[in-house]
Amino acid sequence: MKTLVFLSFVILIFVSTCWARDMIVGTSYNTRLVWQQKAEYRAIPFKKRVKEVFYTDPSQQIIRGVIARDLDHNDATATITSGGVGSSFVNIRMKSERGGSLNYQIEIYV
Repeated sequence: MKTLVFLSFVILIFVSTCWARDMIVGTSYNTRLVWQQKAEYRAIPFKKRVKEVFYTDPSQQIIRGVIARDLDHNDATATITSGGVGSSFVNIRMKSERGGSLNYQIEIYV
């Protein structure tokens, strides 16, 4: 019984530390990476940090995939506010948890 409780506790800790809020829209399979950027802000106590990233393809190619990976594995979120898959532009808004930092790797595929 004690080993079952201990094993459940270890699995719970492992899952909670690996939990991230990655945003994956579209596909990266059989596509070409055209843009990559790291977006980061340091933490400020009691403040939410917000960063917006804008991308427009100069050759008007259609975006097939957008990936925003949370490198810090915290409760920050990333959302697409306009454009995205099926357009030639995308606006991504990232928002940290209160008192937390932002650290995202953004990739655009066509």
